[in-house]
Amino acid sequence: MASIAVSCEEKAVALFGLHKTRMTTAADALAGRPEQMPVAARHAVLGTPLAPPYPPGAEVAEFALGCFWGAERTFWETPGVISTSVGYEGGFTPNPSYEEVCSGRTGHAEAVRVVFDPAKVTYPALLQVFWESHNPTQGMRQGNDMGTQYRSAIFTANPQQQAAAEESLAMYQQRLSDAGYGAITTEVGPAASFYFAEDHHQQYLSAGKNPNGYCPDHGTGVSCPIGVVKASGPLGAIEPKS
Repeated sequence: MASIAVSCEEKAVALFGLHKTRMTTAADALAGRPEQMPVAARHAVLGTPLAPPYPPGAEVAEFALGCFWGAERTFWETPGVISTSVGYEGGFTPNPSYEEVCSGRTGHAEAVRVVFDPAKVTYPALLQVFWESHNPTQGMRQGNDMGTQYRSAIFTANPQQQAAAEESLAMYQQRLSDAGYGAITTEVGPAASFYFAEDHHQQYLSAGKNPNGYCPDHGTGVSCPIGVVKASGPLGAIEPKS
């Protein structure tokens, strides 16, 4: 990973050690701040809105799968995706900074928000991208990246997404077990607040920001065919939480 992430990781390990792999509590979490992180109006690659409101009919999916730089690029390269952004989700601290998330004292995971056109790409298809783009059996880490912010999670927008995510997890578990992997540790639950990350993290691996940037692929190589997740009709547009 690039030097900014390595530096943050090294400092956090030195300060907090193995504490980083244990979830903090609401009582112990950092206080945060009421002000949202300012981000660009438009996606650096797709030219679409980074924050709400999104185009009519668009739907939102949110995932955590390790370092959000490479994960975001994987999704913005997926046909049918309208916009992507990176942020922090699943914890307690409002509007945290990257350094605060790296400390392990916010409870947040590095997350990717995916805004998509359901007429062009289905939610089950995005689940396939999610599962195949990381190793969901590693708990509070991805590869050498260790900490609660690197855990695997699916933040669902409605009951239909929840059902699809749970079904895909069960089916992919069978595939992974057959390949010799352990139990999936991915969290699946309703989305709470998504806090935008700092602007320099948005589309970090785009040609205009870091053309030589690198984020390792931690995928298992085990395929998750779309067919294992049955489409059950439209999931319905949602009003995303900023």
